[in-house]
Order: sequence, then C-alpha cells, then structure tokens
Amino acid sequence: MPYVVTEDCIKCKYMDCVDICPVHCFYEGENMLVINPEQCIDCAACEETCPVDAIVSDTDLNGEPDWLSINRKYSALWPNILKRGTPPADAKSWKGIAHKFATQFNPNPARG
Repeated sequence: MPYVVTEDCIKCKYMDCVDICPVHCFYEGENMLVINPEQCIDCAACEETCPVDAIVSDTDLNGEPDWLSINRKYSALWPNILKRGTPPADAKSWKGIAHKFATQFNPNPARG
C-alpha cells in the first residue's frame, strides 16, 4: 500500500515531502514529483506535509488515470531527488486546478 503523487502536484511541485521522506523515494520531473512505489514504506509522512493534498495512499485512488502505474513508470525514468528545491514561482495559481494531467503534464525529467 504505497503512497503516490497525483495530478494536484503538477505545476505546484512544492517539495515539502522530499525533506520528510525517510527513504528518499521521490523522483523529479519538470513539473511534478512521483514516488517509487517499490521504495515507499507506507509511513504517510509525505501525505501530511503536502500543501496541495497531492499525495494519497494507492488504496484511496478512484478513477483515471492510474496513478500507481504513472508513479512507477516515471520513478524509473526521472532522477531521484534528495532535498527540497524551489517550487515554481506561479505554484499558488495552479492549486486546485482540475484535469492538469490531461493538459499540463510534462513527461520530461527535471533539468539538472
């Protein structure tokens, strides 16, 4: 029962979760983070720290897209992030926007 990052992270990417994760299971794309479900120890620390409620248990998922598969796929492609970076300047303006995966998701890894 790992935790996963959902579309609420897209374009917000606050990264509070990165600092609190005891196993460093976050991976960074250009405009969102994902969790490697194989590394997640289900501690829930990240869920409580996310200011946009983008992190949920995979047992609480309902509907499309398949966030567990998305987190698994992109954690294999994107670089591991070990410390919090700077969120996007316009992050607040993206909070609560619906359907960001269909319109805003970027599959590219974060630029180093």
